[in-house]
Amino acid sequence: MSKTCIRVLADPVQIKECKDSLNQLDEQLAQATRIFNLSGNAVRLKILFLLYKEGEMCPCDLSDILEISVGGVSQHLRKLKDGKLVKDKKVGQTVFYTLVEDNVKVIKPVLASLFNDIKKETIS
Repeated sequence: MSKTCIRVLADPVQIKECKDSLNQLDEQLAQATRIFNLSGNAVRLKILFLLYKEGEMCPCDLSDILEISVGGVSQHLRKLKDGKLVKDKKVGQTVFYTLVEDNVKVIKPVLASLFNDIKKETIS
C-alpha cells in the first residue's frame, strides 16, 4: 500500500507565507545546519558539553576524559574552531578552549538539558 499526498485544494496564501518565512530565515537556517552537522558527531558533542560544563579546557584534559589521543581531540577541536563554535587562547604553553556563546545558542538548550540531567543524577 503506497501512501501518497492527494491534495484537494492548495492554500496559496499559506504556501507563499511559508516560502517567505524560509527566505527570511535563510542565513539562520544555514547556520543552524552547520552547527548541527558539526555537533552531530558524538565526540564533538561531548567536547561541546564538557566546555559548556567546565567553561574552558585544554586538549590534554579532554583527551584523558574522552580516552582518545590528544591528536584526535585536536582534530575535533580544529573542526569546531573552523566552524566558529569554539575559540582558543594560549596561556604559556597550554591552549585552552571555550565555547563561542553566540554561535552555540542553537544547541545550548541541548547542552543545558544534558547538564541538568547530570545535576538530577547527583541529587538522587
